[in-house]
Amino acid sequence: MPPLSAVRVFEAAARLENFTAAAQELGMTQAAVSYQVKLLEERLGLSLFQRAGRKVALTDKGREIASVLTRAFDQMRQGFAALTQDHSTVLTISCSSSFAHLWLAPRIGAFQMRQPGLAVRIDATDRVVDFARDGVDVAVRGGQGDWPGVEAKLLTHNRLAPLCSPGWLAENGPIDDARALHAMLRLSPDDMWWHEWFAAMAVEGDGDALLPGIALDSQVMEGRAAMAGQGVAIVNLFLWKAEVEAGLLVEAVPSYVRERASYWVAYPPHARNTPKVKAFRDWISAEFAREIAADPDGRYLPR
Repeated sequence: MPPLSAVRVFEAAARLENFTAAAQELGMTQAAVSYQVKLLEERLGLSLFQRAGRKVALTDKGREIASVLTRAFDQMRQGFAALTQDHSTVLTISCSSSFAHLWLAPRIGAFQMRQPGLAVRIDATDRVVDFARDGVDVAVRGGQGDWPGVEAKLLTHNRLAPLCSPGWLAENGPIDDARALHAMLRLSPDDMWWHEWFAAMAVEGDGDALLPGIALDSQVMEGRAAMAGQGVAIVNLFLWKAEVEAGLLVEAVPSYVRERASYWVAYPPHARNTPKVKAFRDWISAEFAREIAADPDGRYLPR
């Protein structure tokens, strides 16, 4: 690599095609600019500028390398500008697509009203995010809460339940027990939650000879399909509380199965006391505490 000081001077002189203008931009004398350019040319063994009196123009080789250097310096300028931007007024929340659509989206307005100076961005994705790499401030995730390098606070345990439409149950029921459900039309029949639910209901071999079924890639799609009478979906019951209470969905088989994973609010340890992360953590914790208190029997949110 040639000396970066000379490269920096050449980039400015090439972009402006004027040594005097480059000197003014860099806070140098014109003689210093000329010297640095000459130093670079000697290092490379070729001419970068054609000189005609006080005027200069890029040679073909000079123009070729100038375009590369200008792009590189632009990227560096943008990178350093990003470091100095004030991100304290933007909160980026990562959560699964189902949680975003079914729980967070209908409630996030209340948080925004309490924090009018904070811009909220929801990154709804089912992939695991890296807080630093992906620019995420806080996440809501299902799991055991033991992610390396991450601090997590428990929000709630989850209850799994097979739900269907009342019309579907009237046409296909009554379903006497979980074993009978195993042979019926289930949405996403190979979903791990089905395996977990059947195991808790002491039904063995639920993965054998699966019936043909509709495979959907999100709980939102499965719940909507169940409401449309397309079969039985295995879901987190609390996310569908409104639909159950409205009579749009019913439990195909009475059960009480707590999912192995729970919901947590997670964030980098160093960010635990930043105002925006603390504000969201306190708000969502209070929201779940309120919902748990309103469900003393643990029908939707098991203790």
